[in-house]
Amino acid sequence: MGSVTEWHHPVPKSRGGKSREPVHPICHRTIHANFTNSDLEKRYSTADALLAHEEIGRFVAWIANKPPDFNAPTKDRR
Repeated sequence: MGSVTEWHHPVPKSRGGKSREPVHPICHRTIHANFTNSDLEKRYSTADALLAHEEIGRFVAWIANKPPDFNAPTKDRR
């Protein structure tokens, strides 16, 4: 993990989620650029479910070899 950590609610707060998971900022932006809160609540509330999604899996494979504080623009894909 890089020097900056953000906290992601696997089940969004607006949907009653209370637990939080540490994530890298670019990963957090990518999650929210690809999924609505409804998607996150119903289908992607676990790391395994997120990684099984084709685009997220490709993103994680791409970023895996980048420096811990790597940053890049994130496009909104919703």
